[in-house]
Amino acid sequence: MTPQERHADGDFGWHLGVLLSAYHGSVTPLLGELPHATRGYQILSTVVHGDQPTQAALAAHLSIDRTVMTYLIDDLVKAGLVERQLNPADRRARKIVVTPLGASTLAELEQRVRKAEESLLGGLDERQRAAFRDLLRRVACGLRDIEPQADPCDAAEHALTELP
Repeated sequence: MTPQERHADGDFGWHLGVLLSAYHGSVTPLLGELPHATRGYQILSTVVHGDQPTQAALAAHLSIDRTVMTYLIDDLVKAGLVERQLNPADRRARKIVVTPLGASTLAELEQRVRKAEESLLGGLDERQRAAFRDLLRRVACGLRDIEPQADPCDAAEHALTELP
């Protein structure tokens, strides 16, 4: 029995692991010099498409430890992709804002990533790919109760409406 036959019916974790591994293997090389590769991409995308009022909220939204987020943001700032600005609603807090270079970099990277995603889902026709993306979004958004202060659905909905 081949691994495909053995896992065809039910090892959900294995299926997710294979997909995630293939995603990272396909996308990471496309990100070039972006600091922290896929993590940096997720942060940059969330800064552009989300509305996280503080660096702490951004960390919570992405499930990244706040102290680790500080170092990740530092590297994105050094690369000129984002900057920290005072949050007008709370001057004690900082909001992470994309720079013009960050916006243009993300736009280019999103095109590359989208092509890689389409290739990964190449075994599905266009309708099935759309359904798969929708179902994946629904499942991910259904998990938002795990972290009530973060709302992944808002970012996912916004990102999906921005795709070509």
